[in-house]
Amino acid sequence: MIVNTHEKGWEVIYQQAHALLAAELGFAWRVADRPLHFMKTLAAIAQHDDGQKDWTSSYYLTAAGAPANFTQLPFSLEQAQQVMKEAKFQGHWRSLLTSMHLSFLHENVRGQHKTWDAFLDEQLALQGTCRRQLKINKSQAQYAYDFMQWCDRFSLILCRRELPEMERALEISQGPDGVKYEVKQLTSGEVQVHPWPFQDKELEVSVEACYLAQLRFSNAKELAKALQEAPVNLLSWKIIPR
Repeated sequence: MIVNTHEKGWEVIYQQAHALLAAELGFAWRVADRPLHFMKTLAAIAQHDDGQKDWTSSYYLTAAGAPANFTQLPFSLEQAQQVMKEAKFQGHWRSLLTSMHLSFLHENVRGQHKTWDAFLDEQLALQGTCRRQLKINKSQAQYAYDFMQWCDRFSLILCRRELPEMERALEISQGPDGVKYEVKQLTSGEVQVHPWPFQDKELEVSVEACYLAQLRFSNAKELAKALQEAPVNLLSWKIIPR
């Protein structure tokens, strides 16, 4: 979950919803510079946060009982294995990009547990297998993953409400083309991206958020029930060039 503080409690955006927003941003990318297997790439982006753990434990709560932001959660080998299992049903391309994403996120845990190291080694081997099956080179795979990572990062900036105040610019990340992109929110509320990476002259994207007035929960099941009953609001952004 992405958990933001809110004037009446918590604003919660499911990671799967954030991933769908990332895919929506990717779909708008300029046609001439889209990666290989574009639709399959969008599927990988939209589903890269699947395989989440169930709500039978207190995994999604902090020690104080608050909803845990995903950055507060420890590495879950179970979730990583599950998302790879689901990716394989859609073939080598989604498996390749999903595996590259897991390597990008979790190589920093290498050396802490043998089972984690084995999983990370499996990903590197799998990536080589996928490239051979797809008959592509590392640079082609990296271009597609950099595209995926850019979309993921921009979506997180929006969902985590990281846009600075006073029209200050924030770097999104380096795009697949090697260009550094910046974003800022204007006083009008519009979101400005420079340089402009999208096909159309402007676009509007959105994501659903849930709102919790209860601040603490005794277990994850109680949190899950509250989320199911919580009011939902559609957050939207109009994105324009400079």
